Amino acid sequence: MSSASSGRRADARDRDDEGRARNARPRDGLGRPLPYGADGVERQPEGVVRTPEQSVAQAQELLDAGKPFHAHEVFEDAWKSGPEAERTLWRGLAQLAVGLTHSARGNVTGGARLLRRGAGAVEEWASGAGLEQPYGMDLAGLARWARGLAAEVEGGAGPVDAGARAPRLRPGR
Repeated sequence: MSSASSGRRADARDRDDEGRARNARPRDGLGRPLPYGADGVERQPEGVVRTPEQSVAQAQELLDAGKPFHAHEVFEDAWKSGPEAERTLWRGLAQLAVGLTHSARGNVTGGARLLRRGAGAVEEWASGAGLEQPYGMDLAGLARWARGLAAEVEGGAGPVDAGARAPRLRPGR
């Protein structure tokens, strides 16, 4: 499709201040792009530095709201801005959120794969760090949740309700 027929000029691409491509298309609650001009869900700001406790709390709010794609962005910020020793933890949590996103979108293979990869990452981090509950999170429980959901999705559960199937990052909260 030519730029004239798309309704957008070729030089009007979405760019940030450093010239990196940014997609300003509206998104739905699972991060899927919508047509330009459609009402979408407000995007999660990128590059926000939060305390680990703030990251966990904000990610839980987003997961509970059925927005695992946005929760993944919170975890990604923590993995990119946090201490090197915690990167595997935050990356694993981001993978769990993306696994839930794919499972909610009906992507069986991608959802199950990322849920299992994230479960392995948080377990690996916990065993290496000697911490089962960093920042109050139950990593063993999260790994069980992820593997159980992966099995359900592969068993033909169909797209899952992301909000209803959101994990509890901190037990009892």
